[in-house]
Parts: sequence; C-alpha cells; structure tokens
Amino acid sequence: MCHGLLQDPKFFALLLRIDHELADQTRAVGCCCGGALHRADYPRKPRGCPAQTRVEYSSRFSFCCARCRKRWTSRSVRFLGRRVFVALAMVLRSTQRAAASPAAAELGAALGACRRTVQRWRAWWLEEFPATPLWRALAARFMPTVAVEWLPASLVQAMTGTPAEVFMRLLVLLSPLTICRPGAAAGDPAA
Repeated sequence: MCHGLLQDPKFFALLLRIDHELADQTRAVGCCCGGALHRADYPRKPRGCPAQTRVEYSSRFSFCCARCRKRWTSRSVRFLGRRVFVALAMVLRSTQRAAASPAAAELGAALGACRRTVQRWRAWWLEEFPATPLWRALAARFMPTVAVEWLPASLVQAMTGTPAEVFMRLLVLLSPLTICRPGAAAGDPAA
C-alpha cells in the first residue's frame, strides 16, 4: 500500500475538491419539500491527515433546509461516517492484514490508531460493510469476485491504476455510505 498518500497534501486537496463538488450537487438538488438548502457544516477534529490540511478538514459539509429545517449531509470522500480518522487513513490501515506486520505497525504508529480501533475497523469491513446495499450493488461490478474475508485489501487489489487513482476511486465508491438525508438508509446508493 502507498502510505505516502497520508502525507501528501495534494492528494488531500484533491479529496477536498471532490467533497466541494459533492456538496454543490446536494445543494443544487435541494430539499424534498422544495426548500433551499443553506450551509450548516458540522465541526470535525480529523485524525490521520497532514497538519497543513487539518484546517480544511475541520468541518463536514452539511446543509439545513430553509423551509422544513431538515438536515442534509452530502456524500464525502474525506470522512466515512462519524469516525474521527479520515476515510483514507481508515481504508489504508484496514488493508493491512496482519496487525503484527512491520508495515502495519509503522502505519498504526504514524496514525495514532490503537489496536482496538483498528479491530473495530476490521470488524466493520468484514461484518457490517458486506451487509450494506452499497456493497451488494458494488460486488456485482467486479470480475473475478472480490473476497469479502479480505476487505478492503481485496477491493483495492481489484482496481487498477496508481495508488492515488485507486484510493481516490475507492473513496468515491464508498461515498454513498456517508450520506445523511431524511428517510435515506445508510449505504443506499439510490438515496
């Protein structure tokens, strides 16, 4: 895996730009009641990103309807749910199969992610993620099939391109899991 991405401010700037585009799309769609959406970002204390990008990653783009006051949170490639670690850090560290390997230990130490945190991430990949509507829709796209027991590493290996291209595409694929709209099921790609 390319751990250098975690220290690459240009890659984090690209993810921020993608998040801005996703937020613009959400705002353009508007609320289901017909009301306009106004920015109402959530504050975040991101971990796993370079210090020089931490300010840009200190909020999660979100909106509030001017009419019905419902909260709409756009898709994100920077954050995966409510986790404090940025999505890239979670995916990169979760691809490490053996927690005792030197590369995994080095990455874990660099991120400051304790063993229990990484175990929770692995459990999410192996138990919760395969049960999502998103995974059921994505799994059919890959031939040969992606080994669920080795997620997310098997998903990364199924993709082609440079590490930056692979991880950017993977984060975009995972972005429907990050959506929060009234009445939308988490991970529902149609939401």
